[in-house]
Amino acid sequence: MKVTIVGCSGSFPGPDSPASCYLIEADGFKLLLDLGNGSLGALQRHISPYEVDAICLSHLHADHCLDLCSYHVVRTYGPGAPYPTLPVYAPADAPARLSAAYGMPDEPGLETAFDFLPLAPGSFEIGPFTLTAGLVNHPVEAYGFRVTGGGRCVAYSGDTGESSELVKLATGADLLLCEASFVEGPDLPADLHLTGRQAARHAAEAGVDRLVLTHLVPWNDQATVLEEAMGGGFGGPIELARSGAVYDLA
Repeated sequence: MKVTIVGCSGSFPGPDSPASCYLIEADGFKLLLDLGNGSLGALQRHISPYEVDAICLSHLHADHCLDLCSYHVVRTYGPGAPYPTLPVYAPADAPARLSAAYGMPDEPGLETAFDFLPLAPGSFEIGPFTLTAGLVNHPVEAYGFRVTGGGRCVAYSGDTGESSELVKLATGADLLLCEASFVEGPDLPADLHLTGRQAARHAAEAGVDRLVLTHLVPWNDQATVLEEAMGGGFGGPIELARSGAVYDLA
């Protein structure tokens, strides 16, 4: 299994990274976790946009899904179009929400390019992967993911506040991509995002091998995010996510 961080900026694209997007590959199959604003451009540094086999959207905030609108153009009007509809696993209202964002009429909407499949808690097969989705703590319907294949496992928090479900999804994972949107301070809102320290505590409870802090909000001092995570009780390696970073879990 190979994991490429396409985008890791939190809430909006930053100067060094687009918003959330992660490419998971095994046995020639290419799965995207999220396709946030700006990520479609960066994705093309790694693969052709016509090589994607499936997409999972953790939730429907713009920084996790909005480039699906641009991707519709690629798959509808690109050379060799029309392409087969691409499976997109997402919260059930994704077709209506994303078609509205694009400005398309109600019918046929983005379904001409994508086969939307509603997410629910549980496990299912996508190509060579088993994907487990679990509801995490965020103001909208939001999922964390556990992706296993070839004896390896990567877990992805999506956007969440403190979450026992995230610990379950990440238990024993080779790699945890965990959001760390907040720096510590008074009166942080509950059930919204994690600090670096909280991310590390989740990683420790889950017993993961490696923690990568992601969803890094550009206005934060990222050195502070990392320093706080180092004090969270996790004994394994911790690093900040970086657009273009590759993790080979083979």
